[in-house]
Amino acid sequence: PDESLSLFFGLSGTGKTTLSADPRRALIGDDEHCWTDKGIFNIEGGCYAKAIDLSAEKEPEIYNAITFGSVLENVVFDPVTREVDYSDTSITQNTRASYPIEHIANSKIPAVGGHPDHIIFLTYDAFGVLPPVSKLTPAQAMYHFMSGYTAKVAGTEVGVTEPEATFSACFGAAFIVWHPAKYAELLAEKMRTHNAKAWLINTGLTGGPYGVGERMSLPYTRSIIDAIHDGALNDVDTVRDPIFGFEVPTSCPEVPSEVLIPRDTWSDPAAYDAQAAKLAQLFRDNFVQFEEGSSDEVIGAAPHSE
Repeated sequence: PDESLSLFFGLSGTGKTTLSADPRRALIGDDEHCWTDKGIFNIEGGCYAKAIDLSAEKEPEIYNAITFGSVLENVVFDPVTREVDYSDTSITQNTRASYPIEHIANSKIPAVGGHPDHIIFLTYDAFGVLPPVSKLTPAQAMYHFMSGYTAKVAGTEVGVTEPEATFSACFGAAFIVWHPAKYAELLAEKMRTHNAKAWLINTGLTGGPYGVGERMSLPYTRSIIDAIHDGALNDVDTVRDPIFGFEVPTSCPEVPSEVLIPRDTWSDPAAYDAQAAKLAQLFRDNFVQFEEGSSDEVIGAAPHSE
C-alpha cells in the first residue's frame, strides 16, 4: 500500500470514524490529534463510533471492534441473549460505541505518523448541492476551514430530527479561543511547508435536497478517498463549479461520472440552481463575522452568485 497520510476534518455525522476505519490503510487515530514539526500523533487512544444501523456488512472494522472492553451507549439489547439491535432507535438516534484503538485490526501503534499529504474536509450537505469531491485552492481551504459547514442531522444532537445547515468555525467553534483566521493561517502554513493538498468531500445528499435526495453511497466515497491516496485524481479533467469555485473532477475510478457533477443528478436543474444559490448565501452570511481579521484572498474564496 502507498504511504500517503490523510487528515480528516468534519463535524459529527460527517463520516470521520467510518472513513478512517479503512481496511486498506493503517489507522493512527479516530479523534484528538496533534500536528507538530515532526508529524501527526494521536492523544486519545480510542474510537467513538455512531452505532445506528451498524452491521458487519457495511462497516466490518467497527462492528468487529466492539468486543470485550468496549462500551455501548444508548443501545437496545435482548435481555436474554444480550444481542444488540443496532437498528433500534427507541432510546435515541444517537447510539454510540467506544472501543480502544487496538480493537481496529490495522491500527498503528504507537499512534504516530509523518506529515499529512492530504487535508480532507468532510461535510454532510443536506442541500444536495456540493460535489462528492472537490479540489480546493489554499484560499478555499482556509475559507472552508473557517466556515466549518455541515448539516445537523438526526442522531447527532438532541432534538434534531430534520437536517439543517450549521457552521462551526474550524470544525470546533466551542473549543477555539483565537480568531478563526489564526487557526486557518496555521493550517495553511503547515500545508505549504509539507505540500499537502486540500479536498472537500460531501458525504451528504445527492440527487436532491433532504426528503428527495439519497445519501451518498459509502462505497463511492471510499473509492474517492482511494483515488485521492493513490494520485488518480491529480491529473484528471475538472470543471469549475460556477458558484463555489471548486475544481470538480469529472472522472474517478469506481464512481459513475454522472454522480460527480451534482447538477446532473437533479431531475430539475433550475431547482438545483436555486438551492445552490441559497446555500451560497448561507455561507456568505455566516462569514461576515470573520471578515475583519481575514485576508482579501480568503474573503474572495467565498461562493458567488452566477
